[in-house]
Amino acid sequence: MTGTEDSERTGHGQYCPVTRAVDLLGERWTMLIVRDMLVGTSRFNDLARGLPGLSRSLLTKRLRQLERSGLVERLDGEYHLTDAGQALRPIVFGLGEWAAKYIFGDPRPAELDPELLVWWMHKRIDTAQLPNRRTVLHIRFADDPHRYWIVIDAQGPSVCDVDPGFDVDVTLTADVATLHRVWLGREPITDAMRAGRLAFEGPRALTRRMPDALQLSELADTVRRFA
Repeated sequence: MTGTEDSERTGHGQYCPVTRAVDLLGERWTMLIVRDMLVGTSRFNDLARGLPGLSRSLLTKRLRQLERSGLVERLDGEYHLTDAGQALRPIVFGLGEWAAKYIFGDPRPAELDPELLVWWMHKRIDTAQLPNRRTVLHIRFADDPHRYWIVIDAQGPSVCDVDPGFDVDVTLTADVATLHRVWLGREPITDAMRAGRLAFEGPRALTRRMPDALQLSELADTVRRFA
């Protein structure tokens, strides 16, 4: 066994609480899995879709590691954080606050993933702001050929990357970078709308509600403070 392999099996080999935490949480993708679970993702397929660079086999491995360590438990086919896992909330979002203050900036080209952005957005829709019926939001990117639809019905919001066949109620048009900046709190949605880089099309009764219905990332307030 090589020294590298031995290190991967035994961790950093230091008797220290910080080391123990890093041995568990410092594995590639682990913190992002915990992040997504903290904001409500519990199904395996949803975790996989929200982490598109993570293979399903590695996701399975990481979830098993978190289960063995007592941070995650599986109930009725879903994954839920235990009290120990939930206790990571101030650490995970504290890390985000540190990054927002010291190292976060505008999105890099490699970070602009329209499909992932729409996936994030659909999980933060305030359905109380919308009519008590099926509502279809069409998201059209000015600089990307892919089209997305968010369908909000009695089952909650869902994402489609092919036309679901329902009448569209509101169309949101923006370039990919602008919508990323708005979502993460780098730019107020009203500024993007006034500049003509983001627009809602549809009945006025619906479009005026959209800035409130489309709640931003849970880190948006933090990012906004340091932008």
